[in-house]
Amino acid sequence: MSVTPTNLPSAEEPHSDPRGVAQEIQWEDYRDHLATADKDGNRRWVYAKQPGGKWHTRRAWVAALLIVIMFAGPWVRINGNPLLLINILERRFSILGQIFWPQDTVIFAVAMLVFFAGIMIFTTAFGRLWCGWTCPQTVMMEMVFRKIEYLIEGDFQEQRTLNAAPWSVGKIAAKFAKHGIFFAVSFAIGNTLLAYLIGSEQLLAIQFDDPRNHLVGLTFMILFTLLFYAIFARFREQACTFICPYGRFQSALLDENTMVVAYDHKRGEQRAPLARGQTHEQRAASGHGDCVNCRACVVVCPTGIDIRNGVQMECVNCTACIDACDHIMDKIARPRGLIRFASLNNIATGAKQRFTPRMKLYSTILAGLIFLFLFLVFTRTDVETSLLRAPGSLFLTTAEGKLENLYTMKIVNKTRHDIPIELRLENIPGAVKVMGAADLTAPAAKLVQTSVLVELDPQLVKGPNTPLKIGIYSKGKRLETVNTSFVGPRK
Repeated sequence: MSVTPTNLPSAEEPHSDPRGVAQEIQWEDYRDHLATADKDGNRRWVYAKQPGGKWHTRRAWVAALLIVIMFAGPWVRINGNPLLLINILERRFSILGQIFWPQDTVIFAVAMLVFFAGIMIFTTAFGRLWCGWTCPQTVMMEMVFRKIEYLIEGDFQEQRTLNAAPWSVGKIAAKFAKHGIFFAVSFAIGNTLLAYLIGSEQLLAIQFDDPRNHLVGLTFMILFTLLFYAIFARFREQACTFICPYGRFQSALLDENTMVVAYDHKRGEQRAPLARGQTHEQRAASGHGDCVNCRACVVVCPTGIDIRNGVQMECVNCTACIDACDHIMDKIARPRGLIRFASLNNIATGAKQRFTPRMKLYSTILAGLIFLFLFLVFTRTDVETSLLRAPGSLFLTTAEGKLENLYTMKIVNKTRHDIPIELRLENIPGAVKVMGAADLTAPAAKLVQTSVLVELDPQLVKGPNTPLKIGIYSKGKRLETVNTSFVGPRK
C-alpha cells in the first residue's frame, strides 16, 4: 500500500498559497506546469519540427563560426602561446596568447566581472539571445546533434512514428547509427575540452602513447564522454530548465523595454482557424486576429512551449517560432512579424526601443570594469617576484663586520622567452648575492626559486627592521621593485 505524504499536495487536490487560500492546480495554465512534464511528473518527450527560415540561417552561420573556434582553439597559437589554455594542474593559463599565472588572480576576477556584467547588460537590452545563439549547450544541441537526428531519423513526425514502432532491423540500424555518432561527437568534445586543460601537445602525446600508461585518464575521459552523451541524447532541453540558473534570474533583468521573442497579441487575438475563402476584412469584422491557431510555433519549439502565452522561463530566444510563423503569414498573405523580436512596450503601445536608466547604469559599470581590466593587463609586468626572509633566520655578521640577511626569492616568468635577471638595492648602498649561481635566469613560462643574501654596512642598519627596496632588472631595464625589510641588532 502506498502512502501519500501529508505535507505535499496531490496533483488532483487543492493546495494552499502563502496566504492560506486553497487553490487547485490548473493544468491548462502554462504557469502551473512544465511543458516537458505530465501530471505525474513523467518526462514528456519533445519532438521539435526541423526549423528553417532567415533567422535559422543566421543562427546556423553564427553556430558554425563558434563550433570552428571551439574545436580549433587548442591548436591555434599566438606568439607561440595557445589561444586559450586553462591548465589548472600546472596553474598556467593562456588567454588570446597571453600567459597568466595564479599571481594574476585580480585580472581573472575583473575579467569574470566584465563577463557577467556584459551578460546582464545584454540580457537587459536583448533578452536571452546568449542562450539561443551562443550558449555551447544550445549550439551543439540544435546545430549538431539535432541535425544528425534529422538526417538519420527524419523530421518530428518520422521520429515519433519510429519511436512508437516495434523493434525491427531498420529501427535498430537507425538507432545504432544515431547513438554511435552521438557518442563519437561527445568523445571529440571531451578531448577538445581536455586540450583546453592540458594543452594540445600533451594531448597528442597521450593519444599516441600506449593506452595502458594512461588508464586513469582514459577512464575519466570515457566518463566525461558518457556525461556529454547523456546530456545531448536524453537530457536535452531539461539542462536549460532544471540545471541552468540563467532562466530563473532573468526575471530580475528583463523589463517592459527588453527585446524578446514575443507574440503580438493585439494583432493576433482572437485566434481562429482560417475559413476557406475568408478575407482579412471578414476575419476582422468577426473579431478574429491574424493568428490562425495552426500551432506551427509550438511544434517547432525545442523546449515545447507556446510562445503565445508570453515570456516564459523555458524560452531561449532561438527564433524558430519566428520563422515558422512568418512562413504561415506568407501563405495567408498577411504581413510577417506576428511573432518577432520586440519589447512589451513596443507591442502594447508601439513605443520604440529606448536606452533606459537601468541600461545606462549597467553600461557605466561595464565601461569601468573594462577600463580596469585593460589597465591591469597593459600594466602587468613580464615577471612576478616575491622575496621573503628565510624562516627562522636572523642576521649574520661576516668576518669583515658586515651584516647579512638570507631571503627566499621566487620569480615567475610570464613570457615565452628566457629573461636574465639582475638584482640591485634601490634605497640603500649594499650588495645582493644570488646563492649558488653567478648569473640568474628566469626560464620561459616557468617559476624559478633561489636564495638571496643581502649584505649591508652596520652603520646603515636602523634598528631591528630596516626597509629595503630591491630592483629587478633585465639587460639594464627595471622590470619591477620588491619591498622587504632587513633584520639587524637593536640599538
